[in-house]
Amino acid sequence: MELHDSRVIAAPRSKVWEALLSADILKECVPGCKEMSGTAENGFAATVVQKVGPVKATFKGEVTLSDMVDQESVKLSGEGKGGAAGFAKGAADVTLSDAPEGTLLAYNVDARVGGKLAQLGGRVIDGVAKKMADQFFENFQNAVEEEPQPAPAEAAPEPAAAPAVSEVSVEPAQAAPPPEEKKGWFKRLFGG
Repeated sequence: MELHDSRVIAAPRSKVWEALLSADILKECVPGCKEMSGTAENGFAATVVQKVGPVKATFKGEVTLSDMVDQESVKLSGEGKGGAAGFAKGAADVTLSDAPEGTLLAYNVDARVGGKLAQLGGRVIDGVAKKMADQFFENFQNAVEEEPQPAPAEAAPEPAAAPAVSEVSVEPAQAAPPPEEKKGWFKRLFGG
């Protein structure tokens, strides 16, 4: 199964590149990821829980990065084993280029599954794989574009000085209505 897509991320290419190489950001972005550790140089180890049709499995696997061209392209290759559910393996070629709004991230994904997962049929697998890829790149885009927290609000400006007495017009006071006697609910209930 192959997927090809791209999206524009409103961030400089250097920031997008750093995020692609960060275990913490990748953990946030991979749907169902419970653990992610490692480095771009040595690869990442991950634990992902996914439900594909009626099959729910915990996949433990590794992702390696190769063919890295700084801030331009990288190949992510991975394989995960889900016990009786089977396995999933694949690779994603990711390229970055400048776009008027930030960075254009394009990707080509080639994925394969085996075991019980393969028995579900191509349409189910393709649908889930596309949904996961879309969700990953949407999460990635949101993580990279996340707005910095606004600075604390500045102190409110001091109120304008009160107008001089000569500028104030005085109108005759109206008599206030006499205050009503307030009664508590107990007095109102018993007429007291």
